[in-house]
Amino acid sequence: MASSLSSLCSPHHSLFLRVKLRRCCSLTASALSKSHVSVASSSAPYSLSSRYWIPSLAFSKSFSHFHSHSANKSTFSKLGPNATLPDFVAQAAVAASESQQESTSVSELSNRSRIYHETYGCQMNVNDMEIVLSIMKKAGYSEVVGIPESAEIIFINTCAIRDNAEQKVWQRLNYFWFLKRQWKSNVKIGRADSKYPPKVVVLGCMAERLKDKILDADKMVDVVCGPDAYRDLPRLLEEVDYGQKGINTLLSLEETYADISPVRISTNSVSAFVSIMRGCNNMCSFCIVPFTRGRERSRPVESIVREVGELQNDGVREIMLLGQNVNSYNDDSGVDKSIEPGTNWKFSEGFSSMYKVKNMGLRFSDLLGCLSTEFPDMRFRYTSPHPKDFPDDLLFLMRERYNICKSIHLPAQSGSTSVLERMRRGYSREAYMDLVKKIRDIIPDVGISSDFICGFCGETEEDHQDTISLIKDVGYDMAYMFAYSMRERTHAHRNYVDDVPEEVKQRRLTELIEAFRESTGRCYDSQIGTVQLVLVEGPNKRAPETELIGKSDRGHRVIFRNTLVPSQLGLATDEVEVRNPRIGDFVEVHIKKSTKASLFGDALALTNLSLFHKASDPPLVASCGH
Repeated sequence: MASSLSSLCSPHHSLFLRVKLRRCCSLTASALSKSHVSVASSSAPYSLSSRYWIPSLAFSKSFSHFHSHSANKSTFSKLGPNATLPDFVAQAAVAASESQQESTSVSELSNRSRIYHETYGCQMNVNDMEIVLSIMKKAGYSEVVGIPESAEIIFINTCAIRDNAEQKVWQRLNYFWFLKRQWKSNVKIGRADSKYPPKVVVLGCMAERLKDKILDADKMVDVVCGPDAYRDLPRLLEEVDYGQKGINTLLSLEETYADISPVRISTNSVSAFVSIMRGCNNMCSFCIVPFTRGRERSRPVESIVREVGELQNDGVREIMLLGQNVNSYNDDSGVDKSIEPGTNWKFSEGFSSMYKVKNMGLRFSDLLGCLSTEFPDMRFRYTSPHPKDFPDDLLFLMRERYNICKSIHLPAQSGSTSVLERMRRGYSREAYMDLVKKIRDIIPDVGISSDFICGFCGETEEDHQDTISLIKDVGYDMAYMFAYSMRERTHAHRNYVDDVPEEVKQRRLTELIEAFRESTGRCYDSQIGTVQLVLVEGPNKRAPETELIGKSDRGHRVIFRNTLVPSQLGLATDEVEVRNPRIGDFVEVHIKKSTKASLFGDALALTNLSLFHKASDPPLVASCGH
């Protein structure tokens, strides 16, 4: 054994050791003294004997440095003739540690790589980018720059929901490819100042959906990493240093990144995103999300409470809870797994799902109740929910808790029952309208927003008119509307024909937008004369010196003059301070006028959530229900 190990450490095996054992974070002597080492790795382990397995990921980058500086006869002179493989590796680890002063550390190497990032798609992608930045910072990549020309690593976080989003990503990848291919000339003429050609990394849903196409695109991309593999990014980037492509798009049944504190992209923001669950089980026929983000799994409640507490300490005043199907949240981490599937799991009346809940744990209403109690002066919103998961207890909780915003996103997608059936949404038009009525009966001052897709497979003019009438009947505060684009791997791609011409889709989309503008105007007009609690987000860009802007409880944008107003916050009951509102303040605003996109009013006083809602004479509220 000793002679064979000696031959392995001879100079002509230097390249072998460098290639096979290049990746590492060093193993301790105690860990290596065990008779069997088993470390999870995406690469196959290398066997140096029939008894011992040494995974390639178990060794540090400093091993090759150790070989050149420390792998001499004296290094192993302490080992006796009966030394075993663990003895050898333990001594090697000690020698590598002793030589670390002479080598360049991992963090020093990483700090040379500046990061630039772009994000496309939903709020979930924004939160994912914050998780990525946290992982990279921990690995030593600490500097983020504002332009790609100054970066050695370029992250582009992608969305695969619609074809338009993918086309934008391809355009940006072409430019990043130019920065990499023409790096020397770009630096020479001052177009770029990166220290070496940038590594281009594609993240997110598009990475999972089009991984092979992206990697084959003429050396355009170096690393492709799916939504559940972000922890692997430092290793994937190292693969590029050795002339390989880095790819990991494996989906997980467990990954929630619950233990990672995201690096906030907007450091001075008064609001923040907090991801509470990932994936989706709904399998709507038009949607690619279950295939790019996997099955639903929820973070434990305590991890969410911890993150919100950290954000409160950082000055955040409003939290947006995120999930692909946020109100299907189900923390079963402390639940007896022997419970019969589906027990006590109730959907909204008239709604159904193909997926059967295996283990029922703490539901979304439990989480919201915990957060609203624990943080009484923080405001909570959430997106994006599914209409099937609005049990009565969730609606009553929203009515009772003043710090849960009276705003519900209720995606309809279509107003036609036949189209909804082909979409596999699990409800009819009538069930959806009944839910809207129940919501407004329980929460009279609620604001409702929605999603709509026009031109889905087989949609007729009659179906389209059903959607227009739904928009008018409900009266939405806001809506996201899109022309349908077929996505590969979906149920629709396998079973339907995209038979609505593009020009018809665009005409129908225009008609939906016109119908929406008519109904949303009524919603905004209904707020005139009321007093709204507004969280100040910053100066109004159109008049930054004289006006401030913020959001009301219902999510309406509110603009008001930046003037002196009274405040009793933090003072004795008989004292009053007069000052201008600041970012992060809650302000009572009397609404004077409206447009179809904004409210305008006068600031009355500085306050907080509990004071505003506990006032003996509560402010006027209004509803745009019909």
